[in-house]
Amino acid sequence: MLGILSAGIAPGLALLSYFYLKDEYDSEPISFVLRTFMYGALLVFPIMFIQHVLETEHIVKSELFNAFLSSGLFEEFFKWFILFYVVYQHVEFDEPFDGIVYGVAVSLGFATIENIFYLIANGIEHAVTRALLPVSSHALFGVIMGFYIGKAKFTEGNKAKWVILSLLLPFILHGSYDFILISQENWLFIIFPFMIFLWWFGLRQVKKAKILSANHMKKQYSVQKTLHL
Repeated sequence: MLGILSAGIAPGLALLSYFYLKDEYDSEPISFVLRTFMYGALLVFPIMFIQHVLETEHIVKSELFNAFLSSGLFEEFFKWFILFYVVYQHVEFDEPFDGIVYGVAVSLGFATIENIFYLIANGIEHAVTRALLPVSSHALFGVIMGFYIGKAKFTEGNKAKWVILSLLLPFILHGSYDFILISQENWLFIIFPFMIFLWWFGLRQVKKAKILSANHMKKQYSVQKTLHL
């Protein structure tokens, strides 16, 4: 059991540490990052209940709706809800890159508990595949969600389009990921190019968020310097 818990938790914490250390300007308090991680972990239970009801009541009858509604929409909406309504207004969310840190934290909290349950049910031999595919994909959905949340908070003008994209893009990508797994006979040949694209897109957003944070910090420094003159 200890081995399963270790294998279930390790990928999530490793990925969270990786993206946390990418924040070069004003590192977030670990206590709040871990609290956000726990919020994501707790989301597993209401989401599993909803998905169980949908399955037992045969409400979702096609693979397409199962991928995009039962998995993609519900999972990404609940994560987005925490990020937008709990983290967005918090005082610690003070630069664009923070959106990525907290987006990854809530996503990996969810992915870690989901991973532990899966390994308990199916065996520790699936640990490597789970780390490379579902846990990594959740982290990258969190990167994309967090990037647009950060852009919404710190961009002047129309914020609504960035808020919409923060939910819409992870939902589409998550639904596509699940649809490949459940509907394609040769899914292995499709999922790895998809994951390469997901990593490329996610790391591109990380790079752009760093630039936004650098510009934001320069602006803040300029304002403070002006006030002290």
